[in-house]
Amino acid sequence: MLILGETGVGKERFVQALHAASSRAGAPLVAVNCAAIPEGLIEAELFGYEEGAFTGARKQGARGRLREADGGILFLDEIGDMPASLQARLLRVLQERLVVPLGGGIGQKVDVRIVAATHRNLEHEVAAGRFRADLYYRLGHYPLRLPPLRERGDVAQIAANLLAQHGGARRGVTLSAALADFIRRYPWPGNLRQLDNLLKTLLALVDDGTLLTPAHLPDTLREPQQAEPAPDNSQLTRLLQQHGGNASAAARALGISRSTFYRRLRQG
Repeated sequence: MLILGETGVGKERFVQALHAASSRAGAPLVAVNCAAIPEGLIEAELFGYEEGAFTGARKQGARGRLREADGGILFLDEIGDMPASLQARLLRVLQERLVVPLGGGIGQKVDVRIVAATHRNLEHEVAAGRFRADLYYRLGHYPLRLPPLRERGDVAQIAANLLAQHGGARRGVTLSAALADFIRRYPWPGNLRQLDNLLKTLLALVDDGTLLTPAHLPDTLREPQQAEPAPDNSQLTRLLQQHGGNASAAARALGISRSTFYRRLRQG
């Protein structure tokens, strides 16, 4: 299976769920991030090596991720960043199901399912000569696109679910209507990962029973939203009434200071 999607859409989480629901749930799930391993080391990481295969090799050698995943699933994340020289060797393993470690030795049969993922457009990479067409068609017979967060319906409900998963419900930490509205409007370029990490950080910073508002967000996150048209006088007045005349509470709901709230109210 080939999983496509922007960075942070949850490709690894999907693979974990796929593994848990598969007939290989009791076998290993081994993940390799092809973009995070230096080009000179990724071959040894995947295929393993024999003792003395290269300078700095461990005395006892190493099995490699392919053999570690024997009987289970090997998840190749960011497959679009795999060096071209390694793509040919991976293709041979997929065809022959035989792994030969660096430094020679006897090849070992492996029974492994490959799940690959990338944020790149592999068809474009193939056209540009950066990715092997034969490997693409071998991996991509069942491509699946995970949509970005902005295309997943009510993002605020997703945020509320994540907050509960991380203990927010147990601690009585909830989203205000203003923060839920912010979450719906924000583009989330980092997708699910960005939202999830933000919620974890907010939970770590606030006390139990806190009603989270835009004022709890970091300034860097609120700045893009502040470029939008400010609420007019009637909206500010209505918000003030909703908070029982408490200007501080109304200002917090908008993610602005009380003095800014009063200034906008006068200007309106």
